[in-house]
Amino acid sequence: MTRNILHVTASSRHDGSVSRELGRRVLARLGATDVTQRDLTTGMPPVTDSWITGAYTPPQDRTVAQNEALALSDSLIDELKAAETILISSPLYNFSIPSALKAWIDQIARVGVTFEYTDAGPRGLLSDKQVIIALASGGVPIGSDMDFASPYLRFVLGFLGLHDVQIIGVTGMDAETALSAANAEIATLAI
Repeated sequence: MTRNILHVTASSRHDGSVSRELGRRVLARLGATDVTQRDLTTGMPPVTDSWITGAYTPPQDRTVAQNEALALSDSLIDELKAAETILISSPLYNFSIPSALKAWIDQIARVGVTFEYTDAGPRGLLSDKQVIIALASGGVPIGSDMDFASPYLRFVLGFLGLHDVQIIGVTGMDAETALSAANAEIATLAI
C-alpha cells in the first residue's frame, strides 16, 4: 500500500527538537512510502495585500502580482490535496502554535479553494483525510486549559473540511521520558 504523507514541521529547533522527533516516530509507525516534507522554518511569508486581493479576484482577472503572491499558496494547497495523511509536528510556543505554522494556515485557508461561504455558513472544501498532530510542550500539559494550540488546530482544520484529527502530545522538560510515554499512543495509530 502506498501512503502519501505531507509532513509539516514548525519547530524553530532542529537538533534536540522534541516535536520533530515525535513526528519522526509517527512517520516510522505509519510506514510512509512517499513523504513530502514541508519545513515551515525555512520561510513562510505572511499574506499581503496582493495575496488578499488576488484570493478574492477570479483567476482570469488577477494581475501578475496577484498570481505571484498566490503561487506559494497554490503549491501548499496542492500538497494538502495530494496527501492521504497530513502530519503536523509542532511545539507549543507561549501556549499556542509557532508563527510559522500560523502563516502556513493563512496560506492554505483560501475562500473558494479550501473553504466557501454558503447560506448555511462556511463549508470546508478539502476532502476529509487523516490528520495527525504531533504536539510537544515543555511545561503546558497538552489538552489542558492552557493549551490553546490543540483546540485552534482542530477548529481551523475542521473549518477547511479536515475532521479526522488525532493529537499525540508530549509534555515535559525531560525529552526522553516524554517521548517514551508517547510511544504507546503512537502504537495505537491507525495505519
